[in-house]
Amino acid sequence: MKTLSLFATILAMAVTGITTQARAADDKTIVGVAAGAGQFNTLVAAVKAAGLVETLSGEGPFTVFAPTDEAFAKLPAGALEDLLKPENKEKLTAILTYHVVAGKVMAADVKSGDVKTVNGKEATLKVADGKVTIDKANVVKTDIAASNGVIHVIDTVLMPK
Repeated sequence: MKTLSLFATILAMAVTGITTQARAADDKTIVGVAAGAGQFNTLVAAVKAAGLVETLSGEGPFTVFAPTDEAFAKLPAGALEDLLKPENKEKLTAILTYHVVAGKVMAADVKSGDVKTVNGKEATLKVADGKVTIDKANVVKTDIAASNGVIHVIDTVLMPK
């Protein structure tokens, strides 16, 4: 009986360790990194509302142009609240996937030109005078590493063309 109890204790410890490791790995995905950063609370809430957590926590790799909470605050009054309504999930998903490019593109590899986003539409990247923009958003911080890609911080929410 003591052997069975000891075995059960060891098994429980092993499962807990595996679960903790899985959680630690999840914390390093794009969603986990964004959630822990403190400046992407609105983005993370929108990703959850759109049902994209699993996708953006997937294998990837992805490059995400992530608007800060301040970027979302620039939207017209009521726009964000409207987008977060369940009936607007498709529109929210289209906007959020417009912020994502397949593959891991580090800042040093960014070149001017059009880039196809995950939602299928093209966004325009511009590199000039040491600054990078995507559509009308300024890239304010680059190369935030995640286990499944990279995050570049932007100051404006992108809207699909």
